[in-house]
This record gives sequence, C-alpha cells and structure tokens, in this order.
Amino acid sequence: MPFLAGRIRTRRGRVPALAATLACALVAPGLTGCAAEPDPGTVTVLNSATDTAEHTANQRFFDRCGKPLGLKVEQISVPADQIASKALRMASSDSLTDILELDGSELPQFAQTEGLRPLDEVEVDTSGLSASAKSLGSYDGTQYGIARSVNSLALIYNTELLNDAGVAVPTTWKELRAAAKKLTSGDTYGMAFSASPNADGVYQFLPFFWSAGGDEARIDNGKGEAALQLWKDLVADGSASRSVVNWNQQDVNDQFVAGRAAMMINGPWQVPVLSAQKDVDWSVASIPVPEVGKPAVPPIGGTVMAVPKNDEDPAREKNAGKVLNCLNSEKNQLQWGESVNNVPTRTTAAQAYAKQNPKLAAFAELVTTARSRTAKVGTGWPVVGDALAGAFQSVLTGRTSPERALQRAQQQASAGK
Repeated sequence: MPFLAGRIRTRRGRVPALAATLACALVAPGLTGCAAEPDPGTVTVLNSATDTAEHTANQRFFDRCGKPLGLKVEQISVPADQIASKALRMASSDSLTDILELDGSELPQFAQTEGLRPLDEVEVDTSGLSASAKSLGSYDGTQYGIARSVNSLALIYNTELLNDAGVAVPTTWKELRAAAKKLTSGDTYGMAFSASPNADGVYQFLPFFWSAGGDEARIDNGKGEAALQLWKDLVADGSASRSVVNWNQQDVNDQFVAGRAAMMINGPWQVPVLSAQKDVDWSVASIPVPEVGKPAVPPIGGTVMAVPKNDEDPAREKNAGKVLNCLNSEKNQLQWGESVNNVPTRTTAAQAYAKQNPKLAAFAELVTTARSRTAKVGTGWPVVGDALAGAFQSVLTGRTSPERALQRAQQQASAGK
C-alpha cells in the first residue's frame, strides 16, 4: 500500500507526499530497513518537544528509563505540524527513528501503511489503559501507539464572578444558557469558546456535538443540530462574543484571564498560565450536557508513541518496546502527567492523579468518557473535521441554519472520502 495513499494530512493542513525515492521504507510491507542509527545501544525518538523545558523534561524520563537498560535515548524534535514530513525525509535516507511520537489523530494515517509494528509484537504492556486511551492509539482494532498522558476539555469558570452573581456551576445546556446570560455584564461575557475554522474550533465543538448524539460518520443524522443551535443561541443573545469565530483556544484563555469571560471551554494546557496569574480565581468542572444524567463526551487528545517496523534489525524494535514499557509504568506516567498537566492513561495512575491534583480532577473524570476523533472515521478524520468547521462557521455567521449546515457538511465529507 502506498504510504498515506499519496498524501499526508497534518492537523494544520496537507503535506504532499515525497517522490518515489521514499520507496525504501514507506511501501508495504512497511518501514523495513529504516533504522535510525547503527549504534545498538542508542534508541532514537522523533517528537515535537521543541520547547526547551519540555525537551529537558522528556530527556529526564528517557535517561531514567534508558540507563538501567544500558541504552542511551536521543531526541530529534521538530514542530508538531512537521512531524509527518520529517518522518518521510528521514525514511528516505534510512534514518527513521526507533520511536515515532505523533498526534493521536495522525496515527491512522501511518498505521494504514503497515509501517508501524503492533505494540504486542514488541511486548509493550497496554493492559490497564483506559478505553479512551486505547482507542487513541489504535487503528482497525490493533494497538500501534501508546500515550503516556492525555488531555481533553472542561468548563473552567471564574469562581468569584459566579459567587457574586449567585450562579451555580451549570451542569446542563439549559443551565449553561441561563448562567451565561446572568453572568454577562459590561465588557464581560458569560461564556467563551473557540469556533475558529480549524482544529481548535473543531476540538471545542465536539463535546457538544457528541454529547447531543452527533455522529462524525453520519453528520446529518439529525442530532448534531442541537449543538449548533446552542452555540448560535449563546452568541445571538449576547452571552458569548461574536468574535468566537476568530478565537483559537489561546485567545479564549486570554479573554478569561483578562476578566472578559466568566466561563470558558478549555484544556489543561492552559493551567500554567492560569496558575501563574493572580487576578482570576478559577476552578474546573465537567462540560454541561443536554440532559441531566447524560455523560459528557469530549474528545481525547495527546500524542502517542509508536514503533516503526525495522525488519532488518528487530533488536532495535525490542529496545524501543522496553523504553516504552518503562515510560508507561504507573509511577512514570503519574510523574509525567503532573509535569505537563495531563492525565495519565493507566487507570490506576489517573485515579492517583485526581487525588493528588483535586483542582484538575474534572479532567481525569472527563477522559474516562472521552473519544478519539479517528475512532470511527480513521484516515477520513481531516475531511470530517473540515466539514464540521464549515458547519459551525456558517451557522454562527448567519449564513445558514443548523440543519442545512450539517447536511452540507455530510455532503462535503462524503465527497472528500
């Protein structure tokens, strides 16, 4: 099977496939013969840890796991949206790394090539992982990737503003609309979210779409319209800014920290900024749902580590598996999760994380019901994501109705397959 069927789609767009010179390792049966380095005592990792602090933190864990095994672990770090193209270039020169860390939404596109080794074949222990974490690292029923920690979305609120207004933390959509309207005053909106026409906006729309019964494999099933209507109503009655169509998730956090939003939808990656500022007292709660008793269904996000096939030197694959087992011990997952404000994927580690970090416990609870964006549509997710973005953008800008928007979205998704 040609690698990615001729194209690679990243979270921020599409990267053209390289020419046939990549045939060395990117054609079935996989990435055969693309060992990164001949040194048998070195395990190489391609990741997106370009931030100095994250790179350093990663290396501490890599050293902790490598040294007892008599191995040295080396990182090659590039921006997240360049991982796919970098992997292609490395493969063309027979230097693909022993471990490939990529966004979970990109895993199916690599696994489809049959160039990744199923984790059980390199003896990576995936028992005890949450169902959502297993889904994030799976393709077509096979586990190819493992995540040390994951993230999702939650409702983050300004405790002082809610207390002053006598507003309880909303748990349903009806309560959310009422609370947002009551909390809107002056230049402060009751609610903030990202509805940008890209991955940020889609990620934030999914908890509402899925919780309403929306189906990415059948966008026009008649249930997702309620989520679009909710967003439309929040903007129409002035409880949320019309600028949400332009805000990414960082913009939303900036509005919240500046006191211009009483509540927001956001993720644990904002915790460092929230913890560093002293103007807003904040707390985290589950995302409101359509009806009482229904579970919130947010997306699960994060990176997964996979092992590219290396049929010419299987010992390298085994070493990679040993490193992954160490990185994903309960102790190491817990410590890594705390260092990056993400939830460990082993259930026992996630429970310990919630107890040790009560302010972030809602995130630990939400990832138990979270879903992978690619679980149903696999490599078709980029097209589906674009279609959903077009739907909420058209509704929020008044160009069409929720029903018509999702009908068009389904047409777009079907045409793009």
